[in-house]
Amino acid sequence: MKLSYAKGLSFGVASGIVTTLGLMVGLYSGTHSKLAVLGGILTIAVADAMSDAFGIHLSEESEKGNKSGHVWEAALATFLTKFIFAMSFAVPVLFLDLRMAVIVSIAWGLLLIAIVSILIARWRKESCVLQVGEHIGIALFVIFVTYYLGTFVENVFGTMSV
Repeated sequence: MKLSYAKGLSFGVASGIVTTLGLMVGLYSGTHSKLAVLGGILTIAVADAMSDAFGIHLSEESEKGNKSGHVWEAALATFLTKFIFAMSFAVPVLFLDLRMAVIVSIAWGLLLIAIVSILIARWRKESCVLQVGEHIGIALFVIFVTYYLGTFVENVFGTMSV
């Protein structure tokens, strides 16, 4: 696989999963609104995927020697990967009650992170256990923090009329 695609795919997968799960869990715990969670997923899938692709584009341009084709390949791979992975979390929200959809999405996200971590560890010839543990730990930390942040926002601002 070309390095430009590998960079875009790995960044898009990680960002697509962790950002979407964080947003979903935070919105769920703060609003308990299926509409808010679904709107958040769609926003992440489009706006954040475009933003991340632009960030990768600039990052790749800043490295001397990267040709224009390499830069655009990394950006496109980032956008498509983040978009597809983020949108995959909309499926349980559309077909399940919100609490179950969040649980299924967390399981789905952690499974995807484990698979990608194993692939990266094998490619780098490193311990799969360490890679999976590190990456799952980071994802769980984000989920934990955003859950309590959403709860905090609901408790502090939930009674305010906006």
